[in-house]
Amino acid sequence: MLARINWYCLRFTVVVLFAGGLLQGSVPAADVTFNKDIVRILQSRCQACHRPGEIGPMPLLTYRQVRPWAKAIREVVLTRRMPPWFAAPEHGKFVNDTSLSKGEIDKLATWVSSGAPEGDPSDLPPEKVFTHGWNLGVPDVVFELPQYTVPASGVIEYTSFVIPTGFTEDKWVEQLELRPGDRSVVHHAGVTIREVGDSWLRQAPIGQPFTKTASEGKKARDTSDKAKEPSDAHFGPELLMVYLPGGTTEPPGPGRAKLIKAGSDLIFTIHYTPNGKPTIDRTRLGLTFAKEPPAERVVTFAAVNQKLAIPPGDPNYRLDTRAILREPAKLIGFFPHMHLRGKAFEYRVVSPRGESTTVLKVPRYDFNWQLYYKLEEPLLLEAGSRLEATAWYDNSPNNPFNPDPKVEVRWGAQTWDEMMGAGFDLAIKTHQDPTSLFTRKTKYIIEPEDDELQCLSGSQSCTDGGK
Repeated sequence: MLARINWYCLRFTVVVLFAGGLLQGSVPAADVTFNKDIVRILQSRCQACHRPGEIGPMPLLTYRQVRPWAKAIREVVLTRRMPPWFAAPEHGKFVNDTSLSKGEIDKLATWVSSGAPEGDPSDLPPEKVFTHGWNLGVPDVVFELPQYTVPASGVIEYTSFVIPTGFTEDKWVEQLELRPGDRSVVHHAGVTIREVGDSWLRQAPIGQPFTKTASEGKKARDTSDKAKEPSDAHFGPELLMVYLPGGTTEPPGPGRAKLIKAGSDLIFTIHYTPNGKPTIDRTRLGLTFAKEPPAERVVTFAAVNQKLAIPPGDPNYRLDTRAILREPAKLIGFFPHMHLRGKAFEYRVVSPRGESTTVLKVPRYDFNWQLYYKLEEPLLLEAGSRLEATAWYDNSPNNPFNPDPKVEVRWGAQTWDEMMGAGFDLAIKTHQDPTSLFTRKTKYIIEPEDDELQCLSGSQSCTDGGK
């Protein structure tokens, strides 16, 4: 599957490189150089990923490193394939928006078209300083999982690791970052907080990989209408964080932090996907603690809908979910999650008076870049507000990543199955109980009943695509 995805990506890139060669920038060429202009754009938009040890396939730190890729860079920025950012600009402003401005795109295109000059060395800005191995600086504590051998092929059930924190007092976490040892085999990962007295996954050994047996795992993959109960792999205690393909970690923000209570265990649940060669993964989690008690606590939730049944060949299957707030809270960010048939995603906030506002629209969902969208300004939600989400899927032969357009697709953990997860972060008062925020949920997961999902968009059919 990965080979097929890479082939389509390569073919698309080659087409773009040839087709885009006629496009030019509109900035006067005489004054645009790498040292004065281009490196500053790369520092602010590209180098977080394009440096040694990060997800970018090549470093873009120096002129010597950048010059061989100049034409390719021009084409991917002109077509807005890079930097990856998929939020429609007319709905919301986001603090981690990596998209380039028109002026930045014009400068890059003009620089390449004029021969990619290096410029005067005295124009170079200071190098951007990164902490080796971490994007968020040196953590206060690092939890490292034992080595896990991923075979060359086969299907691996979700693998969990229970790691005691050893905390003797409550800890407020203001920055956190999960780093797989081998990103190529980590489809996604979640870290949950198991507090003292919680029985969730108590059968799992401490510090060792644990997977469900085939009979236990069948319940989550059952495609019958009777399979309504959620899988333990996703529906456990409070979610500390999620690692998704291509995603980046965003701190909660000033005066906000996540809470890990004294004596808690961290449970890492990793979805490994073999890629054709055996490898070893050793995932790490780094935490930075708040220096003083925060004003607000950040809690992660997900509104889901497991009742998906995508017909064979359907190019625009729609699925809805929603969550209803009992108490006021601030909405600070989103992370939509689907698999290879994912096409588009949308979040809406509906006030208690029925006023609906689209707060995030992702018209072109990309499984390989599952981003977190952090609002520039938190949105205050009144008690009684609804957070609605809609996902669209393409199960047709026109979807180049579709594993098999001839089958009906149901909820499941593997890449060839599908999911609908509308993840979101809320900021609440530190004394609030997060488990009382919503009218219907399984711990930190919200899934409405059938009667709550009848055509959330009003008169539109629940499967008509409605965009």
